[in-house]
Amino acid sequence: MDQNIDLPSPAFSGGEHTPFSYSGNTPNARGRLPSYAQTPSGSDDRHGGPPSVSSSAMPAPHKFAAPMTPSGSGHMDAPRAPMSNSAYRSQHSVGPGSAMPLSLNPMTPQTPATVDSGIIPQLQNIVATINLGCKLDLKKIAQHARNAEYNPKRFAAVIMRIREPRTTALIFSSGKMVCTGAKSEAESKLAARKYARIIQKLGFDTKFTDFKIQNMVGSCDVKFNIRLEGLVLQHAQFCSYEPELFPGLIYRMVRPRVVLLIFVSGKVVLTGAKVREEIYEAFESIYPILKGFKKQ
Repeated sequence: MDQNIDLPSPAFSGGEHTPFSYSGNTPNARGRLPSYAQTPSGSDDRHGGPPSVSSSAMPAPHKFAAPMTPSGSGHMDAPRAPMSNSAYRSQHSVGPGSAMPLSLNPMTPQTPATVDSGIIPQLQNIVATINLGCKLDLKKIAQHARNAEYNPKRFAAVIMRIREPRTTALIFSSGKMVCTGAKSEAESKLAARKYARIIQKLGFDTKFTDFKIQNMVGSCDVKFNIRLEGLVLQHAQFCSYEPELFPGLIYRMVRPRVVLLIFVSGKVVLTGAKVREEIYEAFESIYPILKGFKKQ
């Protein structure tokens, strides 16, 4: 007796069934069957009957089917490529400011940016330049002025010193002068005027022009020891540390443009500023970093 058996299509997503039939008396008609309806060995059932189709004989969908989406169309989707970070954000509505479920690049711990130091660096030296506006005879200045020395073989300028304010001047034959050693802007300008007056009394037609502060040096103490090795590792792009050559770490700050000498004892020297505020700003910027590398 011929039997017609309707089998469902292998689509498991709830689509249409595509019926097909075969005759039970023609066991060699398995060419019309899907692959999962055949016996594993490729021959007919051992009892001579038609191959039975049961749920146990059908392999699980994941053994032969590609991943499918619940589209209800009855067709299998192609395997998908791994999802990128941008695709994950767009599909799961992850904003640019929100965190991803898995951090790919761990951040290094940062020191707090707002730490009140309560320390004010003290100015130690101010370097200023002045133009006296006339040519100078350095031999005449060295012979008639007190506290002046001139050795043209060693240095092509007269070195003059005064006691109040305690400063030193380098006087060149072109009429340019460099004044160093003052502790404040007012002292630097006062000392430069005194040097110009001394040279004027020697018979030169001097003028006091183009006074400009070129460099300020300040120093302070943070009152704790600093791990310079850790600091140079974390801030290698700004630091230079060669303990065999110089015991201090050289930190070149970009903004403000100030160079800091940092010592393991906690002493800090700041140089390169042109106004007092740059010294204060540079120290307030470096203090939280130094606090993060405090020796325990």
